[in-house]
Order: sequence, then C-alpha cells, then structure tokens
Amino acid sequence: MGRGDGTGRLVSPEGADDTGAGILHVDMDAFYASVEQLDDPSLRGKAIIIGAPESRSVVSSASYEARRFGVRSAMPVGQALRLCPHAIVVQPHFERYLEMSAQVMRVFREVTPLVEPLSIDEAFLDVRGARRLWGSPGEIARMLRARVLDETGLTCSIGVAATKHVAKMASTISKPDGLLIIAEADTAAFLAPRSVRALWGVGPKTSEALEGRGIHTIADVLDTPREVLDRALGPAMGERVWHLARGIDAREVDTTRVEKSIGHEETFHEDIGDATILRSELRRLADRVGARLRGNGWEASTVAIKVRFADFTTISRSQTLPEPTAVGQRIGDAAHELFASIDRSLPIRLIGVRAEKLRPSGSAAPALWDDDEGWRRVEDALDDATARFGRGAVTRATLLGSRGGGTLPSNPPAPRSDQS
Repeated sequence: MGRGDGTGRLVSPEGADDTGAGILHVDMDAFYASVEQLDDPSLRGKAIIIGAPESRSVVSSASYEARRFGVRSAMPVGQALRLCPHAIVVQPHFERYLEMSAQVMRVFREVTPLVEPLSIDEAFLDVRGARRLWGSPGEIARMLRARVLDETGLTCSIGVAATKHVAKMASTISKPDGLLIIAEADTAAFLAPRSVRALWGVGPKTSEALEGRGIHTIADVLDTPREVLDRALGPAMGERVWHLARGIDAREVDTTRVEKSIGHEETFHEDIGDATILRSELRRLADRVGARLRGNGWEASTVAIKVRFADFTTISRSQTLPEPTAVGQRIGDAAHELFASIDRSLPIRLIGVRAEKLRPSGSAAPALWDDDEGWRRVEDALDDATARFGRGAVTRATLLGSRGGGTLPSNPPAPRSDQS
C-alpha cells in the first residue's frame, strides 16, 4: 500500500468500476506545506518543514520531498533536519490554512450538502444523491479533484468506496494527488492483503497486540476466531476490528459532527521549573482556548491539561466543570487546580490546556445566578479588541514579561470554519 511519502501509491484508471461506491473521502495533500508552496512559488518542488526553526519544536507538516527522507508530523524539528539537512523550515500560518480550508469545504458543499469534515484538510462526502446532477461517484470524484485544483491551486487525493472506512483507506493509498475507486463487490479483495495497521482506528498498541499473535494482514484477521480477537484486544475493539476487516461499517456521513475538543500547547525553549512562570503560561493558554470556544459558539464541560517533563514523560489531568463555560478565567482556574495536583519532580518541557466535551453555547439549562458574568463582560470586550486590532493588542498585565524561557509556536488543531 501507499506510504506517507507517496511511494507505493495506487490509483484507478479512467472508467474504473464504481458500482455501489457512494462515499468519498477527500484528503488534501500535505496541506500546510502545499499552502506555503502555493503562496511562495520558490518553495515548490523543495523539501520543506512546517514548524519553528528551533530544534525543540515539532514538525506540523512536511512536503512530500521531505517525507521521502523520513520526515513525519510531530517529529522534533532537530531530528527532521538530521534526516533531511537540506530542508527549508517554514513558520506556520494557521490563519491562512483556515482560509484555504474554508475554500475547499465550500467546493465540497457545492457538490453535495452531505459533507462531514474530519479536520481542517479532510472530509467525507455522501454523493449517492448527487448522481443526477453530477454523474457517477467516480465521475464526481474526478470533477471534484479538478475543481479543487482550479479554484484553490491545491491538490487532493480521493478514495471512493461503499463505506467510510474503505474510502479513507483508499484515499491514503492513492496519495499524493490520486484517486482510488473500490467497487462494493471488490471490497473484500481490496482489504485482504492490507496490513492490520491500515485499519482505521487501529493504533500502534492494537497493531502490536495483533502482530504479536501472528495477525499481520486483514486476511489474517478473517482467519482468526472472534474469541481470540476479543482476548487480544478486549471485546469492544475486537468487535470493531472483526467488522472492519469484513468491510462492515454502518456509519453514515454525519453533517452534524462537532469538534470534540479545542486546545493549545507550548514547548519551551528551555525546560522550566518555576511554578509562577508555568501558572502564567497556563493562564495565557486558557485565555486562548476560551477565545476559540467563543469564536466558534461552543462551551466546554471539561478542562484538561497536558504536561511533558524534561525526560519526555507526559501526563494529563482533567476536571469536569460544575457548569459548561467558554470563559477563559474559569478554564484557567480549573487548569491551575489540575496543575497543583501534579508532582513536579523535574522541570517541564511542554504544557497545554484543552477544553473537552463541547456543546453549543447556551444549550445548558440556565443557572439561578451567573458567577462568570463579570469575567464574561471583560472577555467579550477583549474579543472586540482582538477583532479590531489583532491578537495580542490587549492582554493580562500578569502575562507581560512572564514567559521566562520563551516558547515555541504551538500547533493546535485548527477550529473548523464550517461549524454553525
């Protein structure tokens, strides 16, 4: 099957059979890197790494030219540059990526209203009801690829299949800039030789548990008794793998899918042990999370923090709030409580704040009184100032000059701009 660097890709010939294949998975190719190459033509065809130039930063994305040297997302930039010394490091521009994502999603919705964004750069489309307007699923996929390229200048890869799971596998195998169509009748033959690692939702631990029992391919899963899968993976995951290996996936394209969480994290230039600096950083991150919640019309029921120590040990803690909120002050208070419960025997390399269990703002039953009313007015005023003058124009006095060792730019999952 195709690899992350584009080698071994498979694509369908013109006129490939698409009988029964009404689900498309569209995945933009190396999205962040491609946007940077689009905006700066001098970067085209070159190995580029999206991230901060400091070696302790992590790779947000990389062009396929860099991936062929082993560069991967979430890899430290220093390691990436050792693998690909000639790579060019480019600072990320998240607002620009959001802008381009909105353009891409708009193209999708002009073809079908049944669009389920998975992230800033990928989505499922159900085109079964669009045949009269646009043709067969294969024809729609080819038209979509051409329109995305024509209207945005970016390439995408598309998998076409009878289910979401198989469509996602097909798009991965066809990358970059490819189209792979799996007719419903060909599903079993397509799946059988694939690695168990290709199954959607099967991570490293699950795949290691399977491979440790000699189960390396999906064909091996088919030959394995269900009770063996349940013992190896647990009943829930065993059932899921059993069904996916047979091409069974009842999930429909969900146009109401919501963001599960919103978060920000920072990696410090130098490991920090000063609790005052760390608490100040938590407050700054909480304010950013609150602003993103308000900007997208969400409230959070749970606050979580992430802490990575100097030895790379990483822990997380979470707390359910008495009432859902989008107020940065309340999120920061919860983050401080969680931070106080952590045994900090080592300096800290990375710290993060995340809002979880999101719901639309105002959907909870109104409380008798609003403890956050004052802070809500303050933060609404801050939002107005940010809209007029840009982020950072107004900030807490306690945050001025508090970021001792400095931080590297974070790489948060960008909020989807299509949510209403």
